[in-house]
Amino acid sequence: MTASIQAVDLRKTYGDEVKALDGMSITVEAGTVFGLLGPNGAGKSTTVRILSTLSRPDSGTAEVAGIDVLADPRAVRRAIGVVGQRHGFDPEATGRENLTLQGEFYELTGHELARRVGESLDRLGLAGAGDRAAKTYSGGMQRRLDVAMGLIHRPRVLFLDEPTTGLDPEARADMWQEIRRLRDEQRMTILLTTHYLEEADSLASQVAIVDHGRVVVEGQPDQLKSELEGDTIEVELERGGAGSALAALEGIPGVDAATSSAGGLRARTRDGARAIPAVLNALEARGFAARSVTVAQPSLDEVYLRHVGRAFHGAGEAEGVAA
Repeated sequence: MTASIQAVDLRKTYGDEVKALDGMSITVEAGTVFGLLGPNGAGKSTTVRILSTLSRPDSGTAEVAGIDVLADPRAVRRAIGVVGQRHGFDPEATGRENLTLQGEFYELTGHELARRVGESLDRLGLAGAGDRAAKTYSGGMQRRLDVAMGLIHRPRVLFLDEPTTGLDPEARADMWQEIRRLRDEQRMTILLTTHYLEEADSLASQVAIVDHGRVVVEGQPDQLKSELEGDTIEVELERGGAGSALAALEGIPGVDAATSSAGGLRARTRDGARAIPAVLNALEARGFAARSVTVAQPSLDEVYLRHVGRAFHGAGEAEGVAA
């Protein structure tokens, strides 16, 4: 397959201390969804800004749609669509007016422009609201308008930077459906940045887990999870104090990589069913009662923990870890 995005050893520092990228390298095959997965501040958005020509790296090289982003940024911009974290539409203008203006930026005119605007409104479920001001749209509708604007000129590569942040579950499900449609029907190359584990797992054929401005592990989600043997035990406690309860799991044979989060514990074990009695007994001996205990197959959270050394759901926050 041909690479639609190729970035090699990108580095970017803001000011004297903030190292946003520290050797970022990725390859995205044409017609696939590639997920950049990491917590806020990991370097995902900086990568998108460089690849979409909105920022320049301090060093490193990058090509998008076969075009060098530094040598010919104008050509890159014509080949890509970008849906950023912040809305790109005029809230006072209608959905139709926003799409028309966006199309004019790409020199679309007349009947062809009107046709694409109408098709975009239909495809994204906005036809009935096309003549209303965008500020009256729901959050999900506004996000769909952002996507429609990013697609109006039929780009070869689409960048989606945290596209579902702040959306309710129904609007997020609608966005996932549209991303799948673009992938399956149009074979569009999509670079998706997200800090939602389930989003990357569900949508991306390839993921790169990013930490402190560099890729720490990359591969197909199922392949990365299959490298982890055994099960995950998740314990929800009757009361708080998960950080204190974490010590109860130390020394239990076959139980390791234990972490705590608000209200519960998580640990890896080769045989979850066999380990549960020992885990419950250890907690009870320390005065902790479990509300529920579940055994699950490895997740991308465990992949992140293995390669980064801390649980993804607590990245960027104080998080307890027991060896």
